[in-house]
Amino acid sequence: MTKVWAHRGASADAPENTLPAFELALEQGADGFELDVQLTRDDEVVVIHDETLERCTDGHGWVADHSLDDLRKLDASAGRDGFGGTRIPTLGDVFGLVQGTEAVINVELKNSKMAYKGLEERVLAVIAEYEMTHRVVLSSFNHDSLRYLRSLTGGVRLGALYDQPLWKPWAYARRLGVHALHPSLSSARRRVVRHAHDEGLDVNVWTVNEASDIMRMVEINADAVVTNHPALAREVIG
Repeated sequence: MTKVWAHRGASADAPENTLPAFELALEQGADGFELDVQLTRDDEVVVIHDETLERCTDGHGWVADHSLDDLRKLDASAGRDGFGGTRIPTLGDVFGLVQGTEAVINVELKNSKMAYKGLEERVLAVIAEYEMTHRVVLSSFNHDSLRYLRSLTGGVRLGALYDQPLWKPWAYARRLGVHALHPSLSSARRRVVRHAHDEGLDVNVWTVNEASDIMRMVEINADAVVTNHPALAREVIG
């Protein structure tokens, strides 16, 4: 059955990439969630999508220019009512939240625009610390980073993110050495899913928010839909 992964948590109903959004996603029946990670100035792994702070917090400037202590002081509610004082979590905070659950965490490394030296190693260290190896999928648009991750670990599953259609993406994924394709909704096709499954690959599709699209992904046998609306997806999929 197609799984429901909440995109940055239940981001339609709570501030994205925050503990309230992840808690709500689990309450809404998500099988897991997708989140984004970056490095602070002092090499801590924090959960935030943008390389800069303005959109989602009351801070300013680059995430990479701030220490974890600096970032902990910011309000990450993005102005949403009822969530004032919400903080930027660390990856460890999120792993602590899901201890005792079976939730799968898709960790996207945000290293396509910002070259975070050591991000891969730091993420793997947090995964090992919380014994999350078999419940994590690491993904990135930076496929060189995925190659590097492949050289560092044989235990954590890897997913290749892409937006525009690829020529025979299942073959490309095998050459890349990843375990899953993570296409955008516009690039997800029945043929891609069929060939990927023949190669032993999963296909996890983002970002799927409409009921009709969710059902279409179920019909083509996608392994997971990444959605801002996990409650809706749970209702559609059952």
